Amino acid sequence: MRLPVMAWLIFLAAAVLEVGGDAVVRKGLRGGGVAFMALGFVMLGTYGVVVNLVPWDFSKLLGVYVAIFAVVSVLVGRFLFQESVPLSTWIGIAIIVIGGLVVQFGRAGRA
Repeated sequence: MRLPVMAWLIFLAAAVLEVGGDAVVRKGLRGGGVAFMALGFVMLGTYGVVVNLVPWDFSKLLGVYVAIFAVVSVLVGRFLFQESVPLSTWIGIAIIVIGGLVVQFGRAGRA
């Protein structure tokens, strides 16, 4: 079973909302004011709705999503915030992505 294109798009949109929402809240806390924090809260709430549009079991849904979120968050830190990303972080991201692949392609359990 492969990850359908629509699930990829939903997970990518959710990751952008979650990472962006956190960045906006962070800006609000660091002098941007209450309006930034409120916008960040709305973005984070919207992420919660969007990520759950994929009709999978909750554990599989978030297990796969976490891998996509991890990659997006490190890329945003690197390219948007100009942060230096150490090799250990890239290795950690690779481990998380491998874990997401195991969740995605592993055998379904019995309830």
